[in-house]
Amino acid sequence: MQKYRRRNTAAFTGVAYFTFFAGVALFCIGLYNETSLELNEKGYYIAVMILVAVGAILTQKVTRDNAEDKDIIAEQEKMQSNSNSSM
Repeated sequence: MQKYRRRNTAAFTGVAYFTFFAGVALFCIGLYNETSLELNEKGYYIAVMILVAVGAILTQKVTRDNAEDKDIIAEQEKMQSNSNSSM
């Protein structure tokens, strides 16, 4: 039986969380420093909101994939231990 491999590496998971939290932090910093919105500031907010959206999607995907992988790996280990104990 082929051993199941996780879909996401620890590095990808870390980047997904970092992207989300960095986007939220940059957006909050921008709101804190806001006095009047010029055209370049509007572009900054649009770019940061895109970053937050991508980070949220990646974080949701990574969290779901990691949870599914844990279940699959646990099931395979259970099947392997049952086959080893029956021998």
